[in-house]
Amino acid sequence: MRSKAFLIRATRRLVAAAALAALLPASGALAAEPVLQHVVKDPHYGDTLFHFYQDHYFTSITTLMTSQHFDRVSHHADEAEVLRGGLLLSYGLHREAGEIFAQLIEKGASPKVRDRAWYYLAKIRYQRGFLADAEQAIDRVENHLPPELEDDRGLLKANLLMARGDYAGAAALLNGMTQRVGAGQYARFNLGVALVRSGDAAAGSALLDEIGRAPAADEEFRTLRDKANVALGFAALQDDRAEAARGYLERVRLDSLHANKALLGFGWAAAALKQPAKALVPWTELAQRDDSDSAVLEGRIALPYAYAELGALGQSLERYNEAIAAYDREGVHLNESIAAIRAGKLVDGLIERNPGDEMGWFWTLRELPELPHAGHLAQVLAQHEFQEAFKNYRDLRFLSSNLQQWADSLGVFGDMLANRRQAFAQRLPEVRAGAKANESGLDAVQRRRDALAGDLERAEAQADGVAFADARQRELLARIDGVRAALKNQGSDPQFAAAPDRVRLATGALSWQLAQDYPARVWEAKKALQTIDAELAEARRRDTALAQAQRDEPARFGAFDGRIAELDRRIRALIPRVAALSREQQQVVQDIAVAALTRQQERLAVYVTQARFAVAQLHDRASVAKEADRAPAQ
Repeated sequence: MRSKAFLIRATRRLVAAAALAALLPASGALAAEPVLQHVVKDPHYGDTLFHFYQDHYFTSITTLMTSQHFDRVSHHADEAEVLRGGLLLSYGLHREAGEIFAQLIEKGASPKVRDRAWYYLAKIRYQRGFLADAEQAIDRVENHLPPELEDDRGLLKANLLMARGDYAGAAALLNGMTQRVGAGQYARFNLGVALVRSGDAAAGSALLDEIGRAPAADEEFRTLRDKANVALGFAALQDDRAEAARGYLERVRLDSLHANKALLGFGWAAAALKQPAKALVPWTELAQRDDSDSAVLEGRIALPYAYAELGALGQSLERYNEAIAAYDREGVHLNESIAAIRAGKLVDGLIERNPGDEMGWFWTLRELPELPHAGHLAQVLAQHEFQEAFKNYRDLRFLSSNLQQWADSLGVFGDMLANRRQAFAQRLPEVRAGAKANESGLDAVQRRRDALAGDLERAEAQADGVAFADARQRELLARIDGVRAALKNQGSDPQFAAAPDRVRLATGALSWQLAQDYPARVWEAKKALQTIDAELAEARRRDTALAQAQRDEPARFGAFDGRIAELDRRIRALIPRVAALSREQQQVVQDIAVAALTRQQERLAVYVTQARFAVAQLHDRASVAKEADRAPAQ
C-alpha cells in the first residue's frame, strides 16, 4: 500500500496551492504557476497571493478574510473562497473547509472547481484520520479532475477501501488503474498488496516481483522497489519458502532505508535452509550498525545463534555476552534520551533549530536538536503521530506569540487614541472659531452670487451685450462716450464736421463686436455661475461635515476606547488559555516520543531475556559436555 506518510507529506506541501489552482487552468497536478498566469483584478487579492507565495500562510488567510469582509476581492470571489478553503484545510480545519466547498457547489461552481474541492477535502480528511468522511468526499468527485490527479484520486480511494478491509474492492479499482497507459508504480504496488490481502497471493506476489525487478529512475522509486522486495522476502519466509526469500532480499540495496530489515531476513532465510554459515555474513554486517534500529537489535542475538548452530559455542557465548552488554548500554542510552525528552530538550531543541514566523501544516523539520543519543530521534520523528502533535504544539506557540504582540499593540493603539483625543481638544476652539467665520463668509459669497445671477438674468432678458463687455471694450465705450461729450461742447465748429460720422462708425463697429461675443459670453457667465454653485455646495458640505465631526468625534473616541478594551479583555483571556494548551500539548508531544522509546525498551527487555536464556543454554551444554568427557575416565 502506498505509504500514508508519503500522502501526508505531499498534502502538507501542496494542498492549499492546489486548492487555489482549482479554478485555474493547470499544467501540473499541483502546480502553482497557473496562478501567476491569472490576471489579478483586485489589488487586495494580489496582496493575499503575495503572502501566500512567501509561505506566510497565516498572514495570507487573515489578509484574505479581512479583504472579504470589506468586499475588496469581488472580482475573485470564487478563487478567494477556494484559497481560503485550501488554507483552512492546511490547518486541519476540514469541517470549515467542507462548508466553504459545499457553499461553492450550491452557488453553482464549475464542475472543475467542485471536483478539485472534494478531492482535496477527501485527501486532508484521510490525513487527519477521518476515513469515513474522506470516503464520503472522494465519492462525490465525478469525472472533471485533470489526468494528473486521476491516479492520485484512485490511489486515495484504494487506500480508503483497504483501510476498512475491502481488499477485493481495492484490488478491482487498482487493477483498472494499472491497465491504463502510464500507470504509476504506486498503483501497481498497492494492487499487489491488495491482491495478497484479498487472498490472491500468487497474483499479488507476481505483481510485487515485477516492481522489485523494475529499473528505478530516482530515489523515491528505488525505495519503493526495495520495499516491495522486503515485503516479498518476509512473505516468502512466512510461507516457508526460504530460497525464494533470499532471492527477493538480495535485491535490496545495502544503503537503502530497508537494508537492515533485508539483512535480518536474508540471514533468517539462510538459517531456515540450514546454512548458518551463510547467515553469518548479513548478520555480522547488521550487528555493526546503529543499535537504535530494532532490526539491528535482533541481529545482535541472531549472530550468536548462527555461531551456535555451527558448533562454535565459544564464539557464540562471546557474541551473546557482547549483545547483552550492548543491550545494557542501549538501555542506559534510552533512559538518558527519555530523561532529556521529559526535561523538554527535544521539543525546545526542535523549536530553536527550526524557527519560523508562521504557523501551518506546510512547515517541516530541517535541523535536528542535540540530544545525548541522536540516533533515537529517527524512530521518534518518523512517527506521523509525533509530527502532527509537534505541529499542533508549534502552532500554539505561534498563536501565543501573536496574541502577546496584539496585547502590546493594543497598548500602543490606546496611546495613539489618547494623543488624538488631546489634539482634538486643543484644536477644537480654533476650529470652531474658524467655522463661525467661514459660515459668515459663505453667506457673503452667496449674496454676491445671487446678485450676479440677477444681473445675468436681466442682461440676458434685454440681450444686453454691453453687460458682458470685457475691460478693453468697456474702455472703448468710455472713450466713445467721452468723444461724444467733447463734440457736443464744440457745437458747430466746421473743424469737427466729420467727427460725428466717425464716432457713429466706431460705435457701430463696437456694437457689432459685442453682439458677436454675446452668446459665448452668456454661456461662459452661466458656466462660471454653475462653478460657483458647485464650489459653494462643496464648501457648505465640508462645513456641515466639520460640524458633524465636532459632534461625532467624541463618540468615535469612546467607541474606539470600548473596542480596544473589549479586544484587550478577550486577548488577556486567551493568552493563559493558549499557554495552558501549549503546556498540555508539549506534554503530549513528549509522551508520544517517550512511548516510542519505551517500546524500544520493551523490545530490548525481550532480547536481553532471550540472550540470557541462550547463554544459560550454552552453559548447560558446556556442562553436559564436560560431564560426558569425565564419565569414561571414571
